[in-house]
Amino acid sequence: MPPKFIYFDLGNVLLFFDHALMCRQIGEQFGVSEEAIRQFLFNAEDPVELRFEAGKVKAQSLYRTMCERFGKKPPFENVAEAAGDIFELNPSILPILGHLTLAGYRLGLLSNTNELHWQWICKHQYSLIPSVFEVCILSYEAGSIKPAAEIFHLASETAKVPPEDIFYIDDIAGHVEGAKAIGIDAVQYRNTPQLVEEIRKRGIRMSY
Repeated sequence: MPPKFIYFDLGNVLLFFDHALMCRQIGEQFGVSEEAIRQFLFNAEDPVELRFEAGKVKAQSLYRTMCERFGKKPPFENVAEAAGDIFELNPSILPILGHLTLAGYRLGLLSNTNELHWQWICKHQYSLIPSVFEVCILSYEAGSIKPAAEIFHLASETAKVPPEDIFYIDDIAGHVEGAKAIGIDAVQYRNTPQLVEEIRKRGIRMSY
């Protein structure tokens, strides 16, 4: 039986992103190095970036902390732009979305992301992405991040289908395993031809 609902990850599936670029651009706003920003966001025992993606830290609060930490107060809007302008479309995935939509499949987005990244995507050249999906499960809104079981259960409940009727695509192996642990059929995205093969294996029909 083909799945009744298909969830896509966002980062490195629909949009490629560059954390090094983000750290460099934020560093330029605060007058510090890329490495200083990377250490602040990613290298603690309890990384700030993970708490931000889980919605435990709000954007304005993080901004104030960084101003205190680095002794400079650039405009919040400039920092938000520096944090968000790091995405590039994966053009090969667009026909897949189009064909699945035309074939009548229900589609959703399931992403570990933060409010600045999502707001940037919605306001700039990728603003049509949310409209492609019936459901958008975003970690910062859900209060949970992949691979935790809670966010996958939420995805199932929101789509109103049981886990075994969901097909999920993610670029990170650990997230795929987290989905599988609650009964979701999941596959690691490596490239689009490989994804097309996985789609066809599941009896999903599309004119691609």
